[in-house]
Amino acid sequence: MRTIKLYLISLLCIAALQACQQPNNEPTVAQPESYWQIETSDSPNTLSAAEQADGWKLLWDGKTSEGWRGARLDGFPPSGWTIEDGILKVNQGEGKEAANGGDIITTRTYRNFVLKVDFKITEGANSGIKYFVHPDLNQGAGSAIGCEFQVLDDLRHPDAKLGVKGNRTLGSLYDLIPAPDNKPFDISRFNTAMVYVKGTHVEHWLNGMKLLEYERNNQEWNALVAYSKYRDWPNFGNWEEGHILLQDHGDEVWYRNVKIKELE
Repeated sequence: MRTIKLYLISLLCIAALQACQQPNNEPTVAQPESYWQIETSDSPNTLSAAEQADGWKLLWDGKTSEGWRGARLDGFPPSGWTIEDGILKVNQGEGKEAANGGDIITTRTYRNFVLKVDFKITEGANSGIKYFVHPDLNQGAGSAIGCEFQVLDDLRHPDAKLGVKGNRTLGSLYDLIPAPDNKPFDISRFNTAMVYVKGTHVEHWLNGMKLLEYERNNQEWNALVAYSKYRDWPNFGNWEEGHILLQDHGDEVWYRNVKIKELE
């Protein structure tokens, strides 16, 4: 009898293993690296046929302020930003946070998405691309609150040496998770940042290289936030959705090809 029982258990184990190996007929989910392989348009601020078929949309049309407003304004900032020759430019100020034209945010919020932004920085410049932004949280001085893909000249801006283990350098999740030092970047040209968000999973990419990834809305994330400059903002980074932001930090920075693919 014991031999029969062992034989039956073995059969059940084999059947379970085979079931796990069978296809579940669920749709294949594109991996973040695949978004670098899709054919892009040669003309700035336009989408290729392949991008359109894949569900990409322009967040900025390259000509107007449509779809954007000041983080603390009903409309687009009257100064501090320039739209010219297909470039959305943060004008040079005094190097202070949101003190010139102020940050700009999308007029609508986003939840699961792939965001791509081309940026070019001047020497010593500081800016940022934020997501899950809640502009009503910070009513005082400084930038609107959200998770930030840091845009920075690591060689010349002092912020690169602040924070913990380089968590304020280019591509880092600002003040939380550092990007690697050996990242692909050329200050003389436009570079492409990508942020991938699917549920609680987030990734930062730069010019086709994954810089970091993290899970939010868990104990480890909350502990990380508790030791950062965001510790006083309730539920930081755990929001289901938020605005996307381009930061005015008082330095000249150029943006273009701001596009998004929303994920189900």
